[in-house]
Amino acid sequence: MKKRFLNFVLVAGVAMGTVACKNNNENKVEPGEAQEAAVATEEAMTYEIDTTASTIEWRGTKPTGEHVGTINIEDGTLMATTEEITSGRVVIDMNSITVTDEGMEEKDKRSLEDHLKGTVEGKETDFFNVNKYPTATFEITGVTEENGQKVLQGNLTLKEETKNIQFPVNTEINGETITLKSETFIIDRTNWGVNYGSKSVFDNLGDKFISDEMELTVNVTARKTN
Repeated sequence: MKKRFLNFVLVAGVAMGTVACKNNNENKVEPGEAQEAAVATEEAMTYEIDTTASTIEWRGTKPTGEHVGTINIEDGTLMATTEEITSGRVVIDMNSITVTDEGMEEKDKRSLEDHLKGTVEGKETDFFNVNKYPTATFEITGVTEENGQKVLQGNLTLKEETKNIQFPVNTEINGETITLKSETFIIDRTNWGVNYGSKSVFDNLGDKFISDEMELTVNVTARKTN
């Protein structure tokens, strides 16, 4: 099993130029086709994600400003040796989308959150439609290294659309705990069918468009199970 995993990582590294490439100039990831999930090595141990200490930060922009917020991780596990993460799966709670803009009135904050979630009647499909798609998932397909920087690859599934992406991460495995923090990276939301206000999808929006690019930063803490 260990040989199979190492072979997979080598293949992932060779294919990196065509699968889930990262634009180094903008830290933007270009999604590729979904890949086979990574297989844990025999010596790997199980770490359960601490959902109270883990979160995803997001940032979206438009001509008139920006919005920032967080999304909670519902559950997940990482498999790791004493030296590296070998596989894992994360479930993201889309109902937990929160806006954290400073100085925003509470009613406006709730209104924006409801719009993003798709809980406003008639606007369910504008963004994430959480009643139909309550969770998103990220499944690790490989971990490689570029110029001393660890790079995490995985299948991101949003609204039943699965794309393979990669982004740089810093990880620490310290006895009973794993901490993982990504560098801030950028995805194009329209690759997962989140098209509302996109000038690349709709014409004649003028300055009333929303950027296709979404910034994400992932922070995960996981603890070894007994």
